[in-house]
Parts: sequence; C-alpha cells; structure tokens
Amino acid sequence: MYSIDNKRYPCSTSLTMKYIGGKWKAVILIHLIKKKRYSELKKECKVITERTLSLQLKELEEDGLITRTVHVTKPPLKVDYELTDFGRTLIPVLDIIAQWGDQTAETLKLEKSDLFK
Repeated sequence: MYSIDNKRYPCSTSLTMKYIGGKWKAVILIHLIKKKRYSELKKECKVITERTLSLQLKELEEDGLITRTVHVTKPPLKVDYELTDFGRTLIPVLDIIAQWGDQTAETLKLEKSDLFK
C-alpha cells in the first residue's frame, strides 16, 4: 500500500496511474518529451479542448511532472512547458505505451488519423 497526500494506492500500478492515468495525460506527456509552447502543444493535440488541456497541464505541473515557464520580456506573453527530471523518468514508460499502441493498431489494421499530426 502506498500513500501520497492522504490518498492510498493499493499497488505500484495504481500509483503510476495517479500520474499518467486519464484520457489525456500520457498523450500530453509524450508530446512534451521536447519542450513546447502552449500553442505548439495545442496544435499537436487538436482533439483536446483548450479547457481540458489547461486543466491537465495544471495537474501535471502540480504533480511535479512538468514545468511551466512564462516569458514576459515583450508582448504577447509566451508560455512553454517541459518535463521535469521527475517527468523525464516516464519517457521509457511512455515509449513502451506508444510502441504497444503502434503494434495493436498494426495487428487490428487500424488506419492512422491525422488528428495528432
């Protein structure tokens, strides 16, 4: 049993899912393997609403997986996001998830959509 912030997790898998679970967190994290501005991230994740993207980014930042940097030197404001050292420890996990998805799509003969290109 693991406990973080007064929440209990019965196993290491459930602890991992605390950080990457849900519909969009893993998608956002894999796009942030390289630092990106908010606008770049929004373009790459076309099907995520702005509200959902903002909320998920906030949660990922609160969990210590990403950092948010606001550049205020001249208008307009620019905001970029990148993985923290802790967040980078997820890269092998995200790579394996992506490989599994590619293999499954190939096995099921699924066509690749251009929504995330």
